[in-house]
Amino acid sequence: MATYVLVHGAYQGGWIWKPVATRLRAAGHLVYAPTLDGCGERQHLVRRGITVATHGQEIAQLLFYEDLKDVVLVGTSAGGMVIANAAERARDRIGRLVFVDALALLPGERVGEIVKRAAANEITDITTGPTRADAENRMFAGLEPELRAWALARYTPHPVAALEAPMELGNFWQQEWRATVIRCLRAANPPESHQRRTAERLKADYHELDTGHYPMLSEPEKLTRLI
Repeated sequence: MATYVLVHGAYQGGWIWKPVATRLRAAGHLVYAPTLDGCGERQHLVRRGITVATHGQEIAQLLFYEDLKDVVLVGTSAGGMVIANAAERARDRIGRLVFVDALALLPGERVGEIVKRAAANEITDITTGPTRADAENRMFAGLEPELRAWALARYTPHPVAALEAPMELGNFWQQEWRATVIRCLRAANPPESHQRRTAERLKADYHELDTGHYPMLSEPEKLTRLI
């Protein structure tokens, strides 16, 4: 039995991992899919001061308080930044890192230097997120209609500093990690060059899935096998 902690990306919550978490649990694994501060069902708590570092601290504290060890820490999209921050805070609890079509920024880098959005986000002083039209026409466009409607009903704006501020990270990239990088071929972002950089720097196993940016919804069986 392995222990998995599944970290969602921007505009999401732990809900997005449900198809994968169900399969992992059915196989006998221990699975956590937390929703980060200010996201998903915790959107009513959004406020200034939520950053990648505070999200990373949340995950590191989860590992400590649940006494988790040899954890497979999985992050998708912007969740890749969170697992990197959490991993360096809880180095002795990490077994393997998995980046699923994920951002893995260097210290000081910004998401906007890597991700080229098709449409501008709506930004307030505390949140950022796609317009409703952009979400409907682009974000979940590749999903089956029923699943697409389910996901659209759940997407929420993301704490702005956790997505737009420079990456907060210490010595993550100077350490050695067991890691896996999974790129989704039908997704424009994060670009291939960024994900290959992650794999090269971490000497990670590298895989590709012929699907869009939400493989936990579009290809849960294949993704479960890879992670």
